[in-house]
Amino acid sequence: MKAVVATGQFLGKYFAAFVLAAAVVSYFQPGLITWVLPYVNVLLGIIMFGMGMTLKKSDFSAVFKRPKDVIIGVVAHYLIMPLIAFALCFAFQLPPAVAVGVLLVGCCPSGTASNVMCFLAKGDVALGVSIGAVSTLIAPVMLPLILWLLAGHWVEIPTQSLFVSVVEIVIVPIVLGVLANTLFGKKAAKVTDALPLVSTLAIILIAGGVVAASNKNGDLVTAGTLVIIPVVILHNLLGYLLGFFFSRKLGMNHAKSRAITFEVGMQNSALGVALAMAFFSPVAAIPATLFSIWHNMSGSLLASFWANKNMSDKENVSKDDADAVPTP
Repeated sequence: MKAVVATGQFLGKYFAAFVLAAAVVSYFQPGLITWVLPYVNVLLGIIMFGMGMTLKKSDFSAVFKRPKDVIIGVVAHYLIMPLIAFALCFAFQLPPAVAVGVLLVGCCPSGTASNVMCFLAKGDVALGVSIGAVSTLIAPVMLPLILWLLAGHWVEIPTQSLFVSVVEIVIVPIVLGVLANTLFGKKAAKVTDALPLVSTLAIILIAGGVVAASNKNGDLVTAGTLVIIPVVILHNLLGYLLGFFFSRKLGMNHAKSRAITFEVGMQNSALGVALAMAFFSPVAAIPATLFSIWHNMSGSLLASFWANKNMSDKENVSKDDADAVPTP
């Protein structure tokens, strides 16, 4: 089990690099990974089950103790990211297949990696976990509704089917994971040690499958798809920026603002990939794939910046305190 944990930590540390490597290999050798495409929903269900296995009652404490903060975070998430996506689609004049993929990313719930980044950045982790959990639980309603409102004039949005799919591949596995954790207690805790490895491998396989499917159809490298790169970067960075300022303007302290920043700017891009593949096209899944790579890199950099800033501030405070001590 130690080897499994160590491998999971290694893959997690260099997650973006492994996803990028899988994408490159899949681009040149699509036949190696196309077998994964029929199992995308299953892999995402495994990831969500793992998420449920790690949830505890304490993770929802902020919902009941600080409902106002959680509501602000959830509203910010489902308001900021979809609207940024909508604006970018018009600003870059994206073709319909790409636009629906960008909007789909914007409508997804918070990504699970956001909690890790919040912890590293010395943010309010309890608040971040609660916002992520609530945004995920209401995703079956919010995702189809917002996508229909914003993308309905580009393509037909199967709202009822999207609702059912999100329930099946997100809510049901999470509930089963929570039940397994509740019923089996310590035995379940041993299994959770392997979950980071399983989840990371699943996302890497999904990303590789999307690239392989797109390249197989000759749709991956075109003028319409290359523009996705700056769109994805702007989508994520503007999400961080507006999430931070939105929370600060409402009087939240830095720890809370950092939590909301990550919960707003980081999406459950694996869900975006699965839904794009199921209801739209491989091209529509490209934005979510690139988002998965980029937001882990940007999130790590932002978390490191804030963590170092915290250390610097503490050192400055300690120095000021030392200077303030009168010399005998």
